[in-house]
Amino acid sequence: MAEQRVDTDGAAAIEATGGLRPKGVRHDGLTSAEVAERIARGEVNDVPVRSSRSTSDIVRANVFTRFNAIIGVLFLIILIVGPIQDGLFGFVIIANTAIGIIQELRAKKTLDSLAVIGEAKPKVRRDGASAEIATSEIVLGDLVELGSGDKAVVDGEVVEADNLEVDESLLTGEADPVLKHPGDRILSGSFVVAGGGAFTATKVGREAYAAQLAEEASRFTLVHSELRSGISQILKYVTWMMVPAAIGLILSSLLREERDSSEAIRRTVAGIVPMVPEGLVLLTSVAFAIGVIRLGRKQCLVQELPAIEGLARVDVVCLDKTGTLTEGGMDVTGLKTLGGADEADVKKVLGALGESDPRPNASLKAIIEAYPDTEELRCTESLPFSSARKYSGASFNDAEGESSTWLLGAPDVLLPEGHAVLGEVDELNAKGLRVLLLGRAAVELDDTGVTQDVTPVALISIEQRLRPDAAETLRYFAHENVETKIISGDNAVSVGAVAAKLGLAGADRTVDARQLPTDKEAMAKVLDENTVFGRVSPQQKRDMVAALQSHGHDVAMTGDGVNDVLALKDADIGVSMGSGSEATKAVAQIVLLNNSFATLPSVVAEGRRVIGNIERVATLFLTKTVYSVLLALLVVISQVPYPFLPRHLTLLSTLTIGVPAFFLALAPNKERAKPHFVRRVMKYSIPAGVIAGTATFVTYMIARGYYTGPTALAAETSSATLCLFLIAMWVLAIIARPYSWWRVGLVAAMALGFIIVMVTPWLQDFFALKLVGATMPWTAVAIAAVSAVTLEWVWRWVGRRFPD
Repeated sequence: MAEQRVDTDGAAAIEATGGLRPKGVRHDGLTSAEVAERIARGEVNDVPVRSSRSTSDIVRANVFTRFNAIIGVLFLIILIVGPIQDGLFGFVIIANTAIGIIQELRAKKTLDSLAVIGEAKPKVRRDGASAEIATSEIVLGDLVELGSGDKAVVDGEVVEADNLEVDESLLTGEADPVLKHPGDRILSGSFVVAGGGAFTATKVGREAYAAQLAEEASRFTLVHSELRSGISQILKYVTWMMVPAAIGLILSSLLREERDSSEAIRRTVAGIVPMVPEGLVLLTSVAFAIGVIRLGRKQCLVQELPAIEGLARVDVVCLDKTGTLTEGGMDVTGLKTLGGADEADVKKVLGALGESDPRPNASLKAIIEAYPDTEELRCTESLPFSSARKYSGASFNDAEGESSTWLLGAPDVLLPEGHAVLGEVDELNAKGLRVLLLGRAAVELDDTGVTQDVTPVALISIEQRLRPDAAETLRYFAHENVETKIISGDNAVSVGAVAAKLGLAGADRTVDARQLPTDKEAMAKVLDENTVFGRVSPQQKRDMVAALQSHGHDVAMTGDGVNDVLALKDADIGVSMGSGSEATKAVAQIVLLNNSFATLPSVVAEGRRVIGNIERVATLFLTKTVYSVLLALLVVISQVPYPFLPRHLTLLSTLTIGVPAFFLALAPNKERAKPHFVRRVMKYSIPAGVIAGTATFVTYMIARGYYTGPTALAAETSSATLCLFLIAMWVLAIIARPYSWWRVGLVAAMALGFIIVMVTPWLQDFFALKLVGATMPWTAVAIAAVSAVTLEWVWRWVGRRFPD
């Protein structure tokens, strides 16, 4: 029969066939001329596919901040009253902002290039031929083909449907797949769970359903970032402390009779500048950006930056066996006929079953390779494989016109419990083999009781190829106290055998998910006690993730098939393989483009590095803020000049916070992230800041009583600077623990930098620092030493009194 061209523009195709697809009619899609015409009219799917912020957003976010505005105003004031060395803090902010922008742009480049590699490539039929194109190249009226695992990228109407089952749960919340017929509407964001077909694009670009939802942010929420929200909370606290302290300092300066107004202004600015934790947000952005770049080099696409942090907090990883612990390819290792069936006839049926499915899964591909179609059987009806059904089927007519219906799937699903054949299946499963049953059905394929009376004809053994790096990765998670749960749709015994080969603890205790309780609390208890679960349905995977979360676990879910989508979406972190279905890649926060399960430890390690190190440097920054606010309040109360000029605090901040924090933020850190980020940072930084501020002010007041004459203020400032530097260095020494050669070298280098300033004449003049006599400098050292001992005791007491 000659192929018939059917118009696919809008609903015309459906109207032309009365809502049904006539047998033998083929839809050829748009012609090249029609595509060009639509592109000229702007009817293109022009939604920007962007994996990261735009360049303008990055620049705006780094430059136009509240604290940059404060620092900028103070910098302008110093430029007016001079000298320039008191405005060094302004140049530091400019450099910091530039570093932040450069690193984020580098991260953006990495993300965008990886996103292109991992971007969905829908199949579109034009001029009668199918071809993969970029999502942005789809035009209104295009005929888009769909297969199992494919995601609808635009809205449309179904024109071809071959048992097409679509999951719209990501859009509607309804978990049950919807069987689509020609004429039915299909929404962008939905995905195919079984069957195949094609639809005409009726809405593209920003008019598509998923695009509108994304813009409204009504469904697709970003990963929660405790680090991001915690830093925002800290900055809010800082603002509350900073505003009254700064106002008090300004009023105190105005009310006091000052012989040198420029000096008073400089010291007032010096009191305000260190209250701002300007580098904290910068270092957080830099740490995340460098993390993205590092992971990008390992072909890991981080679709949401806080996902790095999220995986660092994970304490349970749920793994799907197929495609995660095993490679995609499979091999048929055995065929056993049952009930006296002829092996030649069985191979003939298996070949025909393989040919009947236009989009075979991995198991069926192995069968197709082992048993090619002989073309002796003609398929009259087919039922594609569904992970919910766990079987596929087809009806055939032979040369004599005799019809037969065959099912291929899980033996324990197609046969009743206790059937003799299941004993043989268990023996094969125990060897780690996947076993499929070929059975002949007694009724038609569309009968609801098609599995009720199946005659077993043959068992097909299929061996999955283990990933060479899977065992090592599982050992890594065990060493890092991250529980591993194997959740698979395969037979539980078979899954347990594979897990045992990989050396997973608890692999000998397998659970058939069909026996799991439906109550969340009861299910969570079973999950806590066991490791390997088989015959898990897609909905159960989702329920199991929720049950683990109900017991306080941070759950990561990995997968590559459509049966994993619901669980991936609900998990704290979803991880998809690059070769997985478009649906899984769409909902996952992390995509392993190289399909290597071994990349996961790198992601976990990167997250731990970011979280642990940002917590370290946040303590440094907040300690500075606390002692700066305290010093300002003490100065206001005692009505004395502020002890420092801006250049002094720029020097101190650079040596005790700025430079060390940069290196500490990028250092290795394997400690698992803990909750309550703000509480932990504040419980250490507040006492440290109070001790440093009090000791510095005491040193300053003693020096005011000791020194006299026109140069007294400079000598007082130098003594206070020495005391504050020593205490700040001790805080740095505590933060840098546990020590390694480079951490000791870092602390020593900062101390050496201060010594060089204090002994070099031109640097003494530049920073206005010169120790006068021996009494006050040694007094400052003694006060700093007492403060260091107090700091050590308080730090330990806080750790015991308020454990993490």
